[in-house]
Amino acid sequence: MRFAHVYGETVLDAPASRVVSLGYTSQDPLLALGLRPLAVRQWFGDQPYGIWPWAQPLLGDAQPRLIAGEVSMEIVASLSPDLIVGVGSGITRAEYDILSQIAPVLMQPPERSTYGMRWDELTLMLGQAVGKPNEASALVARTRGAFAAAKDRHPDWAGKTGVCAYHFGGDTGAFVGPDTRASFLSELGFRRPAAIDAMPAPNSFYLNLSPEDLSPLDADILVWVSASNDAGAIAGIPLRKTLKAHRQGREVFAGALVAGALSFGSVLSLPYALDSLEADMVAALDGRPETRVASSEAAGLAP
Repeated sequence: MRFAHVYGETVLDAPASRVVSLGYTSQDPLLALGLRPLAVRQWFGDQPYGIWPWAQPLLGDAQPRLIAGEVSMEIVASLSPDLIVGVGSGITRAEYDILSQIAPVLMQPPERSTYGMRWDELTLMLGQAVGKPNEASALVARTRGAFAAAKDRHPDWAGKTGVCAYHFGGDTGAFVGPDTRASFLSELGFRRPAAIDAMPAPNSFYLNLSPEDLSPLDADILVWVSASNDAGAIAGIPLRKTLKAHRQGREVFAGALVAGALSFGSVLSLPYALDSLEADMVAALDGRPETRVASSEAAGLAP
């Protein structure tokens, strides 16, 4: 099996079974494929072994090493892997060269940015690498089917505008481009407001807005994505109450756990996020401002 990538080509003579997962989210598709990684890269959150609730049942009694911060070559070597997943890890060419002396390393294809490989592409790639291509295809089909079924249940969503927004460190803005929080809504038939599409996004994944003009966020549905369950900072944004989405009860709050699922954007986490948000999205989009949107109300964001 040959895999062309940004740092060259990786060849696997046989399916891998001892895998170190250095990508910040690659543990999810590995677990979905029935392979428990020897080590997992810590991204954020205080989850046991870096495995979030949507994937924890698949971990069983395995206890992978948790690699936080920079990649420890010593830890990776001590585990004697036969494959290292570097997709979405941010490792440098120098780190790749060292790791390749330990085991074959998979990286993202040349046409993808460091963190820009789609969830379905990653799942299919790993399925090939661990000798389970049919299982990987079935997993991708199941997740796509969940979104297709949601679109069928809500044909009125097609063509409406939607934004996943953030407020972090005093900055407010929207997730855009290939970011999984942006693509989550597009998978459901929503489109971004023209005002956001018209603005340059130098960071490709997100777009900071001027605190003096939050009008680009005024979509048919506005999903606030927060790393915390405390929405006080969002509630305190001075110009938020000028948005029609707020005044008409079309805001949804994705707290820490659901925000984590959206951020992971994996074959396992996306259905979890959809299950968690669908009812609130229906309530926000029913055309009646008086309808309770449970997450927004619980977070103190309701008008």
